[in-house]
Amino acid sequence: METGVFFVKNMSNQQDANKVLNALLDVWGIGRAEVHLENHQAVFTFDKRMASYEDFQYALVDRGYQAEPVENYRVEK
Repeated sequence: METGVFFVKNMSNQQDANKVLNALLDVWGIGRAEVHLENHQAVFTFDKRMASYEDFQYALVDRGYQAEPVENYRVEK
């Protein structure tokens, strides 16, 4: 599984966060997704044999959100 992170610029309330989460969950190949409203981030895992990073970005753009990739994101274990 790959991990992806987007900074979602125009996510301003819980309703937006729910829409972002649902957009990610609708993409084939998603493993799990979390949306953090306080820092405007969406973190997700996916199977790269089924979907590409861009598929998730397009899903957010299609729903009206500006999604910028976050580089060098570290997952704390």
